[in-house]
Amino acid sequence: MERSQIEALATQFIKGKIDFPEQVNPRVQEIVLRIVTDLMQTINDLKITADEYWSGVEFIGDLGKEAGLLSPGLGFDHFMDLMIEEDLKAAGLDGGTVRTIEGPLYVAGAPEEKGFARLDDGTDLDNGTVLFMQGTVYGEDGKPLPNAKVEVWHANSLGNYSFFDESQSHFNLRRSIITDENGNYAFRSIVPLGYSVPPEGMTQKVLGALGRHGHRPAHIHFFASADGHRKLTTQINIDGDEYLWDDFAFASREGLVPEVTMIEDADKLKEKALDKPYASIDFDFHLVKDIDQAIQGSEVERRRAQG
Repeated sequence: MERSQIEALATQFIKGKIDFPEQVNPRVQEIVLRIVTDLMQTINDLKITADEYWSGVEFIGDLGKEAGLLSPGLGFDHFMDLMIEEDLKAAGLDGGTVRTIEGPLYVAGAPEEKGFARLDDGTDLDNGTVLFMQGTVYGEDGKPLPNAKVEVWHANSLGNYSFFDESQSHFNLRRSIITDENGNYAFRSIVPLGYSVPPEGMTQKVLGALGRHGHRPAHIHFFASADGHRKLTTQINIDGDEYLWDDFAFASREGLVPEVTMIEDADKLKEKALDKPYASIDFDFHLVKDIDQAIQGSEVERRRAQG
């Protein structure tokens, strides 16, 4: 079938009969028409059989909440980041900390602390290495930003996240930190482990058929925000992880792999009331100014869990 015939059919199916014209959303209509046209073209070009088509329909029905895993696994989350970055550069707003994907495991409502917070509840110390992470939030003028907000969340030493893992305490490894008068933030936690998609799940079913794994390197998620500045969505990866540059979600980026220093000095251990070495990470956030010009991505509207 020719492209023109497919376009005519798709237009007929999507726009040909409008029963409730007052309910038409032109943007939704435009997007659905394009998707249907391109999908029909794909079916035509690849000679997709009825069996294959209905296998796909059934897969979508079974995917459910794993859509939040399949999306980054197929590169869509990273692709959206790249589009946002192009818009920022076009508006002259490049130069801040590199953004990367949010992922599906944020939970709103984490406890808020000033300057410093302890993220872990102390139950994972036998399995994990204590981590201290600290830095400064800078504004678009290069000056530190007091009262900026740093939201942080990450997995435990088994690669599991609180709220989604009911064995963990409420808001374990999740906090919001308000920077001090010098724009500094700091927290104590444990070094996380990377996670994998469910091995028998729908996401791995697709990845396996593509010859790909479903593993993520160890990482820590952040939102950083301040008045007059665009909210930053990013994460840092733990250097040395075997999947550091082989992330199934394509979230590893240059500039987001800070050095991890193991602190063994007896005086420093005593200062932290610890009896074994701990990991230390320094990382600063650089925000760009907010402008009236409409640029997507500062506050992405999506469904998020509520704690």
